[in-house]
Amino acid sequence: MKDNIQTPVWRLAFTVLLFFAVPERTYISVPERPDTTYAFGDGHISCVIDTGNDMYSKTGLKAGFNYELLHMYAESAGCLVEISAARDGECYIDSLNYGTIDILVRLSADSLANPLLRKSRNVDSYCAWYLRADQTAEMKDINLWINSFTGTAEYSELQKRFYSPYDPFRRLERGTVSQTISPYDSLIKKHASRLDWDWRLLAAVIWQESRFAINSSSSRGASGLMQVMPGTAEYYGITDLLDPEQNIIAGTRHLARIQDNFDGDEFSDEERINFTLAAYNAGERRIEDCRIFAGQKDLDNTRWEDIVKVIPDMRKYSFVYGDTVRSGRFRGTETINYVSKVMEIYRAFCEICPEV
Repeated sequence: MKDNIQTPVWRLAFTVLLFFAVPERTYISVPERPDTTYAFGDGHISCVIDTGNDMYSKTGLKAGFNYELLHMYAESAGCLVEISAARDGECYIDSLNYGTIDILVRLSADSLANPLLRKSRNVDSYCAWYLRADQTAEMKDINLWINSFTGTAEYSELQKRFYSPYDPFRRLERGTVSQTISPYDSLIKKHASRLDWDWRLLAAVIWQESRFAINSSSSRGASGLMQVMPGTAEYYGITDLLDPEQNIIAGTRHLARIQDNFDGDEFSDEERINFTLAAYNAGERRIEDCRIFAGQKDLDNTRWEDIVKVIPDMRKYSFVYGDTVRSGRFRGTETINYVSKVMEIYRAFCEICPEV
């Protein structure tokens, strides 16, 4: 998603207002924890999830699963928790050793032969939590909690949410019919209403952006379920793009603002969605350039099909001049494919999950 927002003077007051509008998280109920020595005595736990980008994983959404588990453990321990996704090139083993973070989530198959670290019980078939060797009480508490929680129905349901196959085209090939599209269906349904969209269309956008992986990121700096840019998040008062709900709030608020640009009677509902998707991918200025250019060529600039016709000319220097194309040349292939792919995914989701 492109970030080309110009911040207005009143952004600070608007940001404060939106900050208080972000809803509180809700959690699956967890069993009563065993009596143990109170761990993490300062009441705060800092964590990093370093399990690889789940967008390309064939073994499930490990980051999303551990994100929920860490929140549930912190809640049971009476602690606040701060969770970050690993960034490429960062050495979080050093961060753990120096006490900058408290818990490092890694693949349990990783070999961390370091006498300064301790590994928890495996939280599932793939991951374990690492602590410093001197965090004896904390490790004991975590292991007792893992041992207790992994035997519950809530744990089984959580595993099912994050380790089920969600690829829409593979499910379609198998003839799958299900009431579930993603691990985040309840959040998607809740916030699709902001757009007056079928929730399955919003799910299609999220699948195309991140494959439902909360730790996905792009080279341009976009991150999370809806690949929100940092400047966009700041504009909408969102502070934690790893948080699934905050990311969806930022993404849907941005989509709603874009959609307002195409709210006139000249746009059909279908075209309004096409243009909104295109602008979410390429940026509003790019799509406005396309519309101006199409109008100058006597094409209907309220029809996405006609915009697609002029995009090849917008790749050429000879056609890009003056005030017509303010943002320079536009290759546009990615955006054309993006709109087409999202709608294809949406149709697949409608077949997989026929009830609205």
